[in-house]
Amino acid sequence: MTHHPHADDHGAPPLGDAQDNRRQVLYWRLLARLFDPEEQAALESASLAVVEDIGLPTALLDPGASVDSVVQRHPDLAAEFEGLMVPEPEDEEARDRAAEVRRAALVSKVLLNVFATGSGNVSAEQLARWQSDADWLERALGCRPGELRGGRGAAGGPGRSGGGVGPAGTGPAGRGVGGPAPDLSRLVPAIGPELGSIEAGLVKRMHLREVLADPALAARLTPSMSLMEQLLRDKDNLSGVALANAKALIRRYVDEVTEVLRTQVEKSTVGELDRSVPPKRVFRNLDIDRTIWKNLTNWSPEEERLYVDRLYYRHTSRRTTPQRLVVVVDQSGSMVDSMVNCTILASIFAGLPKVDVHLVAYDTQALDLTPWAHDPFETLLRTKLGGGTDGTVAMALAQPKIAEPRNTVVVWISDFYEWRHQELFDSMAAVHRSGAKFIPVGSVTSSGRGSVNPWFRERFKDLGTPVISGHIKKLVHELKTFLT
Repeated sequence: MTHHPHADDHGAPPLGDAQDNRRQVLYWRLLARLFDPEEQAALESASLAVVEDIGLPTALLDPGASVDSVVQRHPDLAAEFEGLMVPEPEDEEARDRAAEVRRAALVSKVLLNVFATGSGNVSAEQLARWQSDADWLERALGCRPGELRGGRGAAGGPGRSGGGVGPAGTGPAGRGVGGPAPDLSRLVPAIGPELGSIEAGLVKRMHLREVLADPALAARLTPSMSLMEQLLRDKDNLSGVALANAKALIRRYVDEVTEVLRTQVEKSTVGELDRSVPPKRVFRNLDIDRTIWKNLTNWSPEEERLYVDRLYYRHTSRRTTPQRLVVVVDQSGSMVDSMVNCTILASIFAGLPKVDVHLVAYDTQALDLTPWAHDPFETLLRTKLGGGTDGTVAMALAQPKIAEPRNTVVVWISDFYEWRHQELFDSMAAVHRSGAKFIPVGSVTSSGRGSVNPWFRERFKDLGTPVISGHIKKLVHELKTFLT
């Protein structure tokens, strides 16, 4: 009998090959279930044998079991899910094939729970379970829960679970052996919109009005951008208990995102120190080094003691000048997440000293929301999402607000798919030439996704006011640099 080149002296395949075969079985099952809802008996039985043999719970193969339920029964697995899919160094000699098999089982669980959503009606409990599983996928990728979907967990905001990484490029906090952090600049555009699309589809498959009418079911809902869109679109058709529950969900989401964005605003660049304002004489402002230096002449060598005649304090007041912020936001169907984020962002800046915020929303009609700019909840309740776009009607409301161009910044958030494009662009160029700072923004989401009309993009670039399309932090930095 001819000796197999990859077999040991007993004719059995090498251990490495056996582990590779196990890993392949698990991934073949993953692909089969993703693309064909029918169960493949042979793959199921083979995968069950692999999972049992490596000591993992068989619940990993149960489509009805959430990752949360698996972790609750087997707490030790929580640490394995953290950073599960974060890239590690490639070293063929150092490969742990047994660990790769274990990882394949865990990865398959997360991916199937998130991407194989079936069909038919969706209950509030099913949506909540999917959102929880999506959180685990984001954590497996080295992100915070909600970060890829542009939700409450981004940039250190509240989520269901802690851990993960900070903003793109800060590195994983979970498992790994010194491998590089995932390239979120590439992952987010690819995965974020897909997760958002799946979630939106699940929300549409719910009987949302019936769920909202039942306080017990409504309490199971977790606020998300997809849910916000449906609630804001349907709010005029709700009443009584259903409307009250819808408002409560909107307020919860607004409060959570506000906390995230306020943190970003507070951490951004602020104005120069104003030394004309005397420092507050409180202990936290005490400049110890300067106090010692200025009183060194009072040092007593005999007593080895420093006598202090005067205390010195640090200046903390920042130099600010009255500034006006005019935010114009497209509230058409394609800009829902930007509408929500910008409404919240405007309210945060409205709370800063000496910043006069004006808010205009538009589709084919314009609405001056300035009286409610300080309260994003009330502002969103007054929006009417959907319809086409006609920026000229918004410009008619915005232009009179530019009383002192040098002290005014105009932020225009839209995908800029306008039917009177030349007329609108000419008026925007006139605002820029007047001395006001004009900032066109293509998207204001936590993931930075969104398309912009190429016609406008090129002309804004030629005008010297390129479109900001990216993470909401970019807009926060631009505004803080100008306003403080």
